[in-house]
Amino acid sequence: MGKPVIKNSDIFKLAAQSLGANKLRSSLTMMGIAIGVFSVVGVMTALSAVRDSIDSGLSFLGANVMQVSIQPPVQLGGIHSDRSWRRRPPITPRQAQDFARLMEMEGLPTTLFGNDNGKRVRYGEKMTSPRIQVVGTNENYLLTHKFDIAYGRNLNALDIEFNRPVAVIGFEIEDELFPNEDPLDKTIVIDGQKFVVVGVLEERGALFGNSLDNRALIPVTRFVANYWSRWRSMGLSVQAPSTAAMEATQDMVVGHFRLIRGLEPGQQNNFEIFSNDSMQEAFEEIAVTVGTGGLFISAIALLCSGIGIMNIMLVSVTERTREIGLRKSIGARRKDILFQFLLEAIFLSLIGGFFGIILGIGGGNLVATQLGVPMIFAWNWIITAILVCSAIGIAFGFLPALRAARLKPIDALRYE
Repeated sequence: MGKPVIKNSDIFKLAAQSLGANKLRSSLTMMGIAIGVFSVVGVMTALSAVRDSIDSGLSFLGANVMQVSIQPPVQLGGIHSDRSWRRRPPITPRQAQDFARLMEMEGLPTTLFGNDNGKRVRYGEKMTSPRIQVVGTNENYLLTHKFDIAYGRNLNALDIEFNRPVAVIGFEIEDELFPNEDPLDKTIVIDGQKFVVVGVLEERGALFGNSLDNRALIPVTRFVANYWSRWRSMGLSVQAPSTAAMEATQDMVVGHFRLIRGLEPGQQNNFEIFSNDSMQEAFEEIAVTVGTGGLFISAIALLCSGIGIMNIMLVSVTERTREIGLRKSIGARRKDILFQFLLEAIFLSLIGGFFGIILGIGGGNLVATQLGVPMIFAWNWIITAILVCSAIGIAFGFLPALRAARLKPIDALRYE
């Protein structure tokens, strides 16, 4: 009679039963794998959400628009660290106005703007929460920042010149203060100052989780009179004639603004110029840095988890030495024993990886929810996680499985 053949299905059952016999030890080992996979899938899902948000959100500047500010749009350390740009002198209203005149002479629409956040707006007995952004600007703001008038009118040059107390309000302010009436020509109060509503902005939604509809536009001259202080800095936006003219326009902007700022030929710029493209490049640089860091941390976690799998499997081989000897004595082959212990290691790794993938998808999409991005499944990283978990199970489970397969039946049966 030949040796009895052990079915693969029986080996699968034995492997599952062996893991179930040591639930706590198996759970702790799988938890290590889950943490490593969670960090990979979670970080990459979150980064995908951020990228989607950036792609849809960085259009907050109009086409062919560049912005001038003393502060970089994204701070990455080094020359863009806080200690660097905070030492720059602010852009004063006079500098901004002089620059706008130069740009108008070149035929380029230019926006001046200053922001003040956390304000309340009141109309009669109704009042908003302190979340309103007051923007002091001119008639070009809608053009360079991609807003449209729903009804009423925009700010105009006379409003700015004569410092008129007028305001164009966002959709949220209209919805909260004027649910059942027309807001045009109504008087609202912002910080104790009265403004007549002359227009309402079209609804824009959110940008990076922050509402674009909670702002009130007032003439920049009125903003300077009400809110300006020496630590504030004015922002500027310039629209180039076309995409092809962006580089030439930027050179012109730099030259004119250096003149306004009184910089000598050898002095470094004490201001920043950025556009949608440059901001996207900066965010991409951040994404690469964060992704690399996440992968490094994940690699360490998975390596430690693999060592944990090897350790638990070596302990398991020692504890089940007599079982291995008994199975060999009744016909189990070396490859059967090797296959069973490899399966146990792979099961540990894949089950831990499964829970890590679930947690990673959930954690990454929590970020997506905050950014207003649809649910994301980073399938390439999910598949990569499954393959990596399988590889870890095989790599770190092979030595214990080989040791079990090489045990001699007689020695194993004698083991105490």
